[in-house]
This record gives sequence, structure tokens and C-alpha cells, in this order.
Amino acid sequence: MLELHDAPLAPLTTFRLGGPATRLVTATTDAEVVAAVREADADGTPLLVVGGGSNLVIGDKGFAGTALRIATKGFELSGTTLELAAGEVWTDAVARTVEAGLAGIECLAGIPGSAGATPIQNVGAYGQEVSSTITEVVAYDRRAGETVALGNDECAFSYRHSRFKADPDRYVVLRVRFELEDAGGLSAPLKYAETARALGVEPGDRVPLADARETVLKLRAGKGMVLDPEDHDTWSAGSFFTNPILTDGDFAAFHARVRERLGDGVEPPAYPAGEGHTKTSAAWLIDKAGFTKGYGSGPARISTKHTLALTNRGEATTEDLLALAREVVAGVREAFGITLVNEPVMVGAEL
Repeated sequence: MLELHDAPLAPLTTFRLGGPATRLVTATTDAEVVAAVREADADGTPLLVVGGGSNLVIGDKGFAGTALRIATKGFELSGTTLELAAGEVWTDAVARTVEAGLAGIECLAGIPGSAGATPIQNVGAYGQEVSSTITEVVAYDRRAGETVALGNDECAFSYRHSRFKADPDRYVVLRVRFELEDAGGLSAPLKYAETARALGVEPGDRVPLADARETVLKLRAGKGMVLDPEDHDTWSAGSFFTNPILTDGDFAAFHARVRERLGDGVEPPAYPAGEGHTKTSAAWLIDKAGFTKGYGSGPARISTKHTLALTNRGEATTEDLLALAREVVAGVREAFGITLVNEPVMVGAEL
């Protein structure tokens, strides 16, 4: 294992923010991952697990403990069954499944980060979530001191949530297994209206896998959601806030606030989210509360391409970013009575 001391963590995050770790260990095998975790646990040393760094906000003071960077490799395809090592680059893995003619994760193209992070967040976009194809997650259980395999039902997946996210100090993901679909080179049925429109088809239709992937990549790039070192709109964590899920009563109160603020003819986005619940759009809330694309005058600003992305314009600190996030949260709460929740994991930082 590679070991560094007083090691910068900002280069390991897509925000390019945060102070150093007391110690940084890079593990390239599952055995090295487990050994590093066991060592930290035995010593009582705080442990921060880092994958692709695309969903991570690290405070300016850094991390007083061991940061474990998971850089394991492994892409194994057997028929329609896929196994990925946690350190595999997710967007590369998606590209390889499309090349293999298998459907199920093609609309998750372009999402930055590592494969091991996908079940933690139940990563989703453009009508697909990894929970629909994950069959098993292999993880090191720090509480039991052993490696375990958790089936889909045991992962407790929900919207941008899972058993792993609910208990972040217990499991370290090592491998993720998926069951994909051989649809003769076609995609899974398209569920997202924007994707279907861009492809000139109807929701529920299938299209060639490569077309689905390329269309999603173009849509994401247009919103600054595909990493580009030269584009500060991509120096972000993608969507900074989750879409609020409201009870029927809360949605009715929210609807009244919308009419009061914006007029009777304005209807907020509303999507079914289970019995008695409705999901609305965080991006819509931010925009209608007055935080438009490019908002801000400092080194941390809202993306010029998408209101849901907060960005580092090159010279920001984490505190600059948090100040902007707090301003957005307060403004949306004042305008619509809804408190936005951050999607990225906060380490040494809070709103």
C-alpha cells in the first residue's frame, strides 16, 4: 500500500476543496482495503474512505485520521452478470457494458465516481437507479470484523439512500454485483421524458444502447455534469441537494406558497413518490427562490449550466462553498417553507 502523511485531499475530490489528511493510504486490492480498515479500527484511528471523491465535501481543516483511498480494479462479465471492484471508474464500466450489448445502466453514463459508491447513494439519473440491477454488495463489516455479502433486499435501497448510507461507519464496500439484460443491443425501456424527447421516441420505448448512452452524455454535458478539468461548472459534486419528498399535507402547504409567491397559474413540479407522498424538484425551488444559473459573486457560485450544482470557480475554500449552500437553503426555506438537504457527504463541514 502507498502511504503518505499530511497528504492533500482536495485533488481527490471533484470540488478540489478541503484540507489534508493526517495519513493517506491507497489500497489496490480487497485484502489491502480490509487490512487498512482493521488497522485503523484496532488503533481507534478515525477513518475516511475515499473513492472517486465526486460526492464528498471536506472541511478546510482537513481530516485528522487515516484517509483510505480505494483504487481496486476488477471488471468481470459472465453472461449478463457483472461484478465490479469498488475502485473501478463508474463511467468507464458503463461504457464497457454498452459495448458488450447489455442494458440496465446505460442511462447512468457520465456519472463521476467509483463503482463502490453507487450502492451507498443508490445512484440514479435519467430514469435509472443502480438498485434496479444490483443483486449483491460485498462489503467489509467493521462491526462483525468480517467480509459479508448483502443481497438487494438487505441493502434497504430507497431514493438516494441505502443501508450503507444509513450506517456509514459500519460497511466498506469491496465489490458490487449486477444483473443486466440482453435486449439484442437495445436499451432498457426509457423512463425519463427528457431522454425520450432527445431521442425522438416515447417513454417506454427502447433504443440502441449506444444512442441512449451518447444522448445521456450530451444531456449531462449541457448541464455541466460530465467532468472537464477546463470547465469550472464541473468542479462540483453534481446535484448538491436532493429532490424533496413531501407528504400530501406538506405538498398542499407548499402549493399554496407557490400560488402566493408566483401566481395562480404556476404549478410546481410534482412526481409520485409512494402512497401519500410527492416528490418535487430542488432545481425548480432554487431557481424560483431567486438563485438563478451563475448566481454569486465570490469564488463559489451556482453553475452557469444548472441551478442544482454549486461550483468552485478555481479559488474557493470549503467555507466559501458552505456559505453559498447556506444562503440557498435559507432562501428556499423562506420562499417555500421547504428545507433542502445536501446530497454530498460532509466531512469536517456542515450546513
